[in-house]
Amino acid sequence: MSQPTVYDVAEKAGVSTATVSRVLNSSNNVSSPTRIKVLEAIQELGFVPKAEAVARARSRHGRIGVMAPFFTQPSFAQRLHGVATVLADSPYELVVYTVDSSSRRDAYLSSLQVSPRVDGLIVMALPFGASIGERLQANNLETVMIECSLPFFTSIEIDDRAGGRMAAEHFLQQGHRRFGFVGDTDLPDYAIYPSDRRLEGYRDALASAGHQLPDACVALAPHGRGPAYHSAQRLLDLADPPTAIFAASDTQAMGVLWAARERGLEVPRDLCVIGFDDLEIAEYIGLTTVSQQLEGSGRLAAELLLARLGDGSRPIQHIRLPLTFIKRQTA
Repeated sequence: MSQPTVYDVAEKAGVSTATVSRVLNSSNNVSSPTRIKVLEAIQELGFVPKAEAVARARSRHGRIGVMAPFFTQPSFAQRLHGVATVLADSPYELVVYTVDSSSRRDAYLSSLQVSPRVDGLIVMALPFGASIGERLQANNLETVMIECSLPFFTSIEIDDRAGGRMAAEHFLQQGHRRFGFVGDTDLPDYAIYPSDRRLEGYRDALASAGHQLPDACVALAPHGRGPAYHSAQRLLDLADPPTAIFAASDTQAMGVLWAARERGLEVPRDLCVIGFDDLEIAEYIGLTTVSQQLEGSGRLAAELLLARLGDGSRPIQHIRLPLTFIKRQTA
């Protein structure tokens, strides 16, 4: 079977070959919708540019790319700060790719496969297929993944289930018998699902101690403080409401605390609350939480990427960062 050509890409995208060429050469003279159409056609066809174009793409650009969803969420901002701290002392400029759909994720990755504009890439919480990873590797684009992994890229992950177990064990040690969980639903298809894994660990630890977590005590809603507030209200309206609630993130834990305060409940006397992440604000509000070293993981990802850029023979590493239970005032 013959390899797809630039003419095939142009036909599939419904544009001229000149437009395809401008996209490949990173020209700003192409509208965003047209660029995405061309990049999607490149991805679907598996098009690879001519050797001389690849050679140009492999030249140094002096930039490190960070690709992530949910950049408005504090957890991603905190992790990005760790990356930026390391790059501030390097010769590389930071370039951010914000992903808000699976098509945009694939378009960005396709664009970096055929015409890299960065020397290295950090991918945060955005899983993608092995075929895309193999093409990034074939184009010598050094990549480090956070919260997801592929065998041929260095990766940094945590054990979300272990975090859920930590929360359950703390509640059990305090003598609680009625438990609740506030987590995520309606997550997009391009992201990871840590809330589900944290719930599994929480549920398993409670079951091992002889306690069930009924479905009625699990409240799922789109991520955010407001939806978590409404989820907590539903739990607190139960005939036998929980005395201990584990939230899948600190942001959601703040929604739970908001609901408790509105009802006049005293935390932790009437209700204990544990979050997950250890955002900077968690210490300020006295939130008990599971720390996943957000800023530290960003720093480590940047350091590992710079090390690979300096010496491509360094071994691929798959690192699992330890979680830390941080006891404060809410539990």
